[in-house]
Amino acid sequence: MTPAKRLMDLTLALVFGVLLLPLGLGIAAVILLRDGRPILYRSERMKTATQGFTLLKFRTMRLDPADAGVTGGDKSDRITRTGRWLRAHRLDELPQLWNVVKGDISLVGPRPPLRLYVEAVPTLYAAVLRSRPGLTGLATLVYHRHESRILARCQTAEDTHETYLRRCVPTKARLDLIYADNRNVCLDLVLLWRTLRALL
Repeated sequence: MTPAKRLMDLTLALVFGVLLLPLGLGIAAVILLRDGRPILYRSERMKTATQGFTLLKFRTMRLDPADAGVTGGDKSDRITRTGRWLRAHRLDELPQLWNVVKGDISLVGPRPPLRLYVEAVPTLYAAVLRSRPGLTGLATLVYHRHESRILARCQTAEDTHETYLRRCVPTKARLDLIYADNRNVCLDLVLLWRTLRALL
Protein backbone atom coordinates (compact mmCIF):
# COMPACT_ATOMS: atom_id res chain seq x y z
CA MET A 1 0.00 0.00 0.00
CA THR A 2 1.41 3.38 -0.99
CA PRO A 3 1.67 6.21 1.57
CA ALA A 4 -0.86 8.24 -0.46
CA LYS A 5 -3.42 5.41 -0.37
CA ARG A 6 -2.90 4.87 3.36
CA LEU A 7 -3.28 8.60 4.04
CA MET A 8 -6.51 8.71 2.01
CA ASP A 9 -7.82 5.62 3.82
CA LEU A 10 -7.07 7.01 7.26
CA THR A 11 -8.45 10.49 6.52
CA LEU A 12 -11.70 9.32 4.91
CA ALA A 13 -12.28 6.54 7.44
CA LEU A 14 -12.00 9.01 10.32
CA VAL A 15 -14.23 11.57 8.58
CA PHE A 16 -16.89 8.98 7.71
CA GLY A 17 -16.56 7.44 11.14
CA VAL A 18 -17.37 10.72 12.85
CA LEU A 19 -20.19 11.60 10.44
CA LEU A 20 -21.78 8.16 10.65
CA LEU A 21 -21.29 7.66 14.40
CA PRO A 22 -24.92 8.61 15.26
CA LEU A 23 -26.20 6.16 12.63
CA GLY A 24 -23.90 3.43 13.95
CA LEU A 25 -25.04 3.99 17.53
CA GLY A 26 -28.67 3.88 16.39
CA ILE A 27 -28.11 0.60 14.54
CA ALA A 28 -26.37 -0.86 17.60
CA ALA A 29 -29.31 0.13 19.81
CA VAL A 30 -31.84 -1.45 17.42
CA ILE A 31 -29.87 -4.72 17.27
CA LEU A 32 -29.57 -4.78 21.06
CA LEU A 33 -33.29 -4.18 21.60
CA ARG A 34 -34.56 -6.49 18.85
CA ASP A 35 -32.00 -9.26 18.71
CA GLY A 36 -29.93 -9.02 21.87
CA ARG A 37 -26.21 -9.50 22.18
CA PRO A 38 -23.73 -9.67 20.60
CA ILE A 39 -24.16 -6.50 18.56
CA LEU A 40 -21.04 -7.08 16.50
CA TYR A 41 -20.13 -10.14 14.46
CA ARG A 42 -16.44 -11.00 14.39
CA SER A 43 -15.04 -13.12 11.58
CA GLU A 44 -11.51 -14.16 10.69
CA ARG A 45 -10.56 -12.92 7.23
CA MET A 46 -7.29 -12.91 5.37
CA LYS A 47 -5.15 -9.79 4.91
CA THR A 48 -2.56 -11.73 2.89
CA ALA A 49 -2.41 -15.32 1.71
CA THR A 50 -1.05 -16.31 5.14
CA GLN A 51 -2.01 -13.53 7.59
CA GLY A 52 -5.48 -13.33 9.13
CA PHE A 53 -7.27 -10.59 11.05
CA THR A 54 -10.64 -10.07 12.76
CA LEU A 55 -13.22 -8.35 10.55
CA LEU A 56 -16.07 -6.49 12.27
CA LYS A 57 -19.68 -6.28 11.12
CA PHE A 58 -23.01 -5.54 12.74
CA ARG A 59 -24.60 -8.92 13.51
CA THR A 60 -27.33 -9.77 11.01
CA MET A 61 -27.94 -13.46 11.78
CA ARG A 62 -28.90 -15.65 14.70
CA LEU A 63 -25.82 -17.30 16.13
CA ASP A 64 -24.80 -20.82 15.15
CA PRO A 65 -21.62 -22.31 16.68
CA ALA A 66 -21.19 -24.49 13.56
CA ASP A 67 -21.41 -21.57 11.13
CA ALA A 68 -18.83 -21.58 8.35
CA GLY A 69 -18.46 -20.31 4.80
CA VAL A 70 -20.29 -17.61 2.87
CA THR A 71 -23.99 -16.93 3.21
CA GLY A 72 -26.28 -18.77 0.80
CA GLY A 73 -29.89 -19.88 0.75
CA ASP A 74 -29.07 -22.46 3.40
CA LYS A 75 -28.59 -19.65 5.94
CA SER A 76 -31.48 -17.40 4.89
CA ASP A 77 -33.73 -18.48 7.77
CA ARG A 78 -31.09 -17.29 10.26
CA ILE A 79 -31.04 -13.70 8.97
CA THR A 80 -32.95 -11.42 11.34
CA ARG A 81 -35.48 -8.82 10.21
CA THR A 82 -33.04 -6.07 11.19
CA GLY A 83 -30.26 -7.97 9.45
CA ARG A 84 -32.12 -8.13 6.13
CA TRP A 85 -32.50 -4.35 6.11
CA LEU A 86 -28.87 -3.80 7.09
CA ARG A 87 -27.63 -6.18 4.40
CA ALA A 88 -29.84 -4.61 1.73
CA HIS A 89 -28.23 -1.23 2.41
CA ARG A 90 -24.74 -2.65 3.19
CA LEU A 91 -24.93 -0.92 6.60
CA ASP A 92 -23.82 -4.08 8.39
CA GLU A 93 -20.32 -3.21 7.16
CA LEU A 94 -20.06 0.18 8.91
CA PRO A 95 -17.88 -1.20 11.76
CA GLN A 96 -15.25 -2.08 9.17
CA LEU A 97 -14.24 1.58 9.18
CA TRP A 98 -12.37 0.59 12.36
CA ASN A 99 -10.59 -2.14 10.37
CA VAL A 100 -9.57 0.56 7.87
CA VAL A 101 -8.23 2.81 10.65
CA LYS A 102 -6.24 -0.12 12.07
CA GLY A 103 -4.79 -0.87 8.63
CA ASP A 104 -6.31 -4.37 8.35
CA ILE A 105 -8.06 -3.34 5.14
CA SER A 106 -8.17 -0.40 2.76
CA LEU A 107 -11.26 1.52 1.70
CA VAL A 108 -10.88 0.05 -1.80
CA GLY A 109 -9.59 -3.38 -2.73
CA PRO A 110 -10.68 -7.02 -3.03
CA ARG A 111 -13.06 -8.15 -0.33
CA PRO A 112 -11.11 -10.01 2.38
CA PRO A 113 -11.76 -13.75 1.99
CA LEU A 114 -12.34 -16.42 4.58
CA ARG A 115 -9.36 -18.64 5.36
CA LEU A 116 -11.05 -21.80 4.05
CA TYR A 117 -11.34 -20.33 0.55
CA VAL A 118 -7.75 -19.09 0.54
CA GLU A 119 -6.64 -22.58 1.54
CA ALA A 120 -8.84 -24.11 -1.19
CA VAL A 121 -7.31 -22.02 -4.01
CA PRO A 122 -4.04 -20.65 -2.57
CA THR A 123 -2.38 -19.74 -5.89
CA LEU A 124 -5.32 -17.60 -6.99
CA TYR A 125 -5.60 -15.78 -3.68
CA ALA A 126 -1.84 -15.26 -3.50
CA ALA A 127 -2.26 -13.11 -6.62
CA VAL A 128 -5.46 -11.37 -5.46
CA LEU A 129 -4.12 -10.55 -2.00
CA ARG A 130 -1.08 -8.74 -3.32
CA SER A 131 -3.53 -5.83 -3.07
CA ARG A 132 -4.67 -4.85 0.44
CA PRO A 133 -8.26 -6.09 0.90
CA GLY A 134 -10.92 -3.38 0.93
CA LEU A 135 -14.28 -2.28 2.22
CA THR A 136 -15.46 -1.94 -1.37
CA GLY A 137 -13.94 -2.54 -4.76
CA LEU A 138 -14.43 -3.27 -8.43
CA ALA A 139 -15.60 -6.84 -7.87
CA THR A 140 -17.98 -5.69 -5.12
CA LEU A 141 -19.60 -3.08 -7.35
CA VAL A 142 -19.82 -5.26 -10.46
CA TYR A 143 -20.57 -8.68 -9.03
CA HIS A 144 -22.10 -8.44 -5.54
CA ARG A 145 -25.79 -8.58 -6.53
CA HIS A 146 -25.17 -11.35 -9.06
CA GLU A 147 -23.28 -13.37 -6.45
CA SER A 148 -26.15 -12.94 -3.98
CA ARG A 149 -28.65 -14.24 -6.54
CA ILE A 150 -26.46 -17.26 -7.34
CA LEU A 151 -25.92 -18.21 -3.70
CA ALA A 152 -29.56 -17.61 -2.73
CA ARG A 153 -30.48 -20.69 -4.78
CA CYS A 154 -28.19 -22.94 -2.73
CA GLN A 155 -30.06 -24.99 -0.15
CA THR A 156 -27.24 -26.76 1.69
CA ALA A 157 -23.91 -25.63 3.13
CA GLU A 158 -22.09 -28.01 0.78
CA ASP A 159 -23.89 -26.60 -2.27
CA THR A 160 -23.13 -23.03 -1.17
CA HIS A 161 -19.45 -23.86 -0.67
CA GLU A 162 -19.03 -25.61 -4.02
CA THR A 163 -21.03 -23.02 -5.95
CA TYR A 164 -19.06 -20.16 -4.43
CA LEU A 165 -15.72 -21.80 -5.25
CA ARG A 166 -16.75 -22.79 -8.78
CA ARG A 167 -18.76 -19.80 -9.97
CA CYS A 168 -18.01 -16.78 -7.76
CA VAL A 169 -14.36 -16.97 -6.72
CA PRO A 170 -12.87 -17.08 -10.26
CA THR A 171 -15.05 -14.22 -11.54
CA LYS A 172 -14.35 -12.00 -8.55
CA ALA A 173 -10.63 -12.79 -8.79
CA ARG A 174 -10.54 -11.68 -12.44
CA LEU A 175 -12.13 -8.37 -11.49
CA ASP A 176 -9.80 -7.96 -8.50
CA LEU A 177 -6.77 -8.53 -10.73
CA ILE A 178 -8.06 -5.95 -13.24
CA TYR A 179 -8.22 -3.51 -10.33
CA ALA A 180 -4.71 -4.48 -9.23
CA ASP A 181 -3.32 -3.78 -12.71
CA ASN A 182 -4.91 -0.32 -12.83
CA ARG A 183 -5.09 0.85 -9.22
CA ASN A 184 -4.32 4.44 -8.32
CA VAL A 185 -5.82 7.09 -6.06
CA CYS A 186 -8.08 8.43 -8.83
CA LEU A 187 -9.55 4.98 -9.50
CA ASP A 188 -10.10 4.48 -5.77
CA LEU A 189 -12.01 7.77 -5.58
CA VAL A 190 -14.18 6.75 -8.55
CA LEU A 191 -15.00 3.40 -6.95
CA LEU A 192 -15.77 5.06 -3.60
CA TRP A 193 -18.08 7.54 -5.32
CA ARG A 194 -19.87 4.74 -7.18
CA THR A 195 -20.25 2.85 -3.89
CA LEU A 196 -21.79 5.89 -2.17
CA ARG A 197 -24.15 6.43 -5.11
CA ALA A 198 -25.24 2.79 -4.97
CA LEU A 199 -25.89 3.02 -1.22
CA LEU A 200 -27.84 6.26 -1.51
